[in-house]
Amino acid sequence: MKRLQHVATLSVIAVMTALFISGCGPEYMVLHPAGPVARTEFDLIVLSTILVAIVIIPVMAILAYIVYRYRDVPGNKAPYMPEWADSKVLEVIWWRIPIVIIVLLAVPTAKTTFALTKPPVQDVKPVTIQVTSLNWKWLFTYPDQKVATVNYVEIPAGVPVQFVLTSDSPMNSFWVPQLGGQEYTMPGMAMRLWLQADKPGEYFGSGASFTGEGFAHMRFKVVAKPQSEFNAWVEQAKQTSPALTKDGYEKLKQPNVLNNTLTYSSYPQGLFEEIVDKNGGIYMNHDFMGNKQKDQSGNMNHDMQNHQMLESMSH
Repeated sequence: MKRLQHVATLSVIAVMTALFISGCGPEYMVLHPAGPVARTEFDLIVLSTILVAIVIIPVMAILAYIVYRYRDVPGNKAPYMPEWADSKVLEVIWWRIPIVIIVLLAVPTAKTTFALTKPPVQDVKPVTIQVTSLNWKWLFTYPDQKVATVNYVEIPAGVPVQFVLTSDSPMNSFWVPQLGGQEYTMPGMAMRLWLQADKPGEYFGSGASFTGEGFAHMRFKVVAKPQSEFNAWVEQAKQTSPALTKDGYEKLKQPNVLNNTLTYSSYPQGLFEEIVDKNGGIYMNHDFMGNKQKDQSGNMNHDMQNHQMLESMSH
């Protein structure tokens, strides 16, 4: 019996060791942050793990002790108290410790959540990229550079990037594990997510929600380059790539798996806004460029479209 217990103990230790060692491998991208947003979230993961371990490790140790100490074997001299009902001391311990842990976890979580709604750095002009999830591919449009890509996105390293996200297909989730947490892409909504890559490199991205038979192929790559190389890429795209037309977009959005990447020198003006509006966003005041204020004419045009839409529905 003792030999069996010894073997079981060694097996548990071996499994736990393998899990901890494998968690340090490069395939666990969340544990290898490559930007300020990802590092902030990684620190929160570490804090959460430590606080949870403060609870789990003593509880498992006490459980093992109780099972061993009060086991039903001849000659066990453990005290037997069938009339025991409660202990005020124990109740204070097992209520106060969780409350303290919850507070220690809630405060930094709330601060981090609000901090991540702002650019990671304030002294660098950010880049805005609009993201549209399709079945089963990703469309990236650059409102400032006027170019577009499919299934890959180029960004300047060391520069905050604001991704404005929507969907022209079922709801999905945009995720670049090494750069930050995921954010939903929803029809009729323009969600925002700040990310930044510290240094040049290629980072894995994917859709993190089930959206049908081709969802496993909804992968893309994020290519971070120095600012000068990013600018050169934009100019090259404008000179050597075809334009994305409205007819081309209608074909692109059809449900199919696209295993390659595409680059476009231009795309229809207002394409992203039209995608959001036609899926219900026309009833909301979205900030498509991520600015706190829009120009007056833009607000008036959008309000007029809302009014016309409501009038047509009333008739």
